[in-house]
Amino acid sequence: MNTSRSLAPLALSMGDPAGIGPEVIVKAFSKGAAPGCVVVGDAHVIAHAAASLRFDPDTLRPSIARVDALDQLSRVPPGAIPVLQAPGIAPGSLQGLAPGRVDARAGAAAHAAIVYAAQAALRGEVAGVVTAPIHKEALHAAGVPFPGHTELLQHLCGGVPVRMMLANDELKTVLVTIHVSVRQAIDAISTEGVLQTIRITHNALRRWGVQSPRIAVAGLNPHAGEGGLFGDEESRVIAPALAQAQAEGIMASGPHPPDTVFMRARDTPQHPGAYDVVVAMLHDHGLIPVKYLGLDAGVNVTLGLPFVRTSPDHGTAFDIAGLGVADPASLVSAITLARKLAGANEDALSV
Repeated sequence: MNTSRSLAPLALSMGDPAGIGPEVIVKAFSKGAAPGCVVVGDAHVIAHAAASLRFDPDTLRPSIARVDALDQLSRVPPGAIPVLQAPGIAPGSLQGLAPGRVDARAGAAAHAAIVYAAQAALRGEVAGVVTAPIHKEALHAAGVPFPGHTELLQHLCGGVPVRMMLANDELKTVLVTIHVSVRQAIDAISTEGVLQTIRITHNALRRWGVQSPRIAVAGLNPHAGEGGLFGDEESRVIAPALAQAQAEGIMASGPHPPDTVFMRARDTPQHPGAYDVVVAMLHDHGLIPVKYLGLDAGVNVTLGLPFVRTSPDHGTAFDIAGLGVADPASLVSAITLARKLAGANEDALSV
């Protein structure tokens, strides 16, 4: 395709078909909240989700339009959900999946959908990728050697350095370390890793129109080490990364005490945030504050990829899969942000 990214469709991978991904996808389309999206996955799974949901009397149950290539999207009837049957998912191969159960077939299908969506983005055929939740155990059962989306997408993009950002309207956090144990994460924190995270964060926000991003870097230890009383990682590892970033003209400050920096960065009409983003050392340091503000508005963004990728801020929710009660709000937020960021990237490229 030669279409600009801002006009190209968004690829929406279906996630684990035994989770709530198919359900929230159908609900997003039924609300008119997924314009310009094409689902990458299995048409039978999406059709089954649509058939099993209850809709208000004034809401039309969406139909499913299977396509086998992106150039067939123009033939999709208005109001139908376009589903591109991902290569590697044989039609009918997922029938009989039990909702809320780990299944190798589900893990393999989720993997196939992500691979196709990412490859389409690398070819410039889609404006970005929005990923519905996957289940790590199902991926493992299918023989997929990656613990999550971030690591898989990094692999598909040739090993480029990436970072996870969780964002909502009030707070953005970027993580130095992600899916490893806390003990392993502490050992993995290095000056180069912190500096790379700051650079990736700075460059991403610049591409999205923030001219001089204000980056707060959180410490690792209580009170950011309290001058070495509670640990020396702040002075030994984090401070040198900050000094180098500042020498490069990046507005990065810290290390700040991690128990207060998120409060200072939170941006509301009553309390303008002191920072545009917080860089956190550990997975839970960075994600708990954003998730506490509400899962319905949180969006996971992978920084450093050559295309936009967002995801809802929740998992497969196996405990409610198949019950028809899942809330699509976070997926809608992920779609909205992906379209916004894709447009911002397009504007930056055209300058």
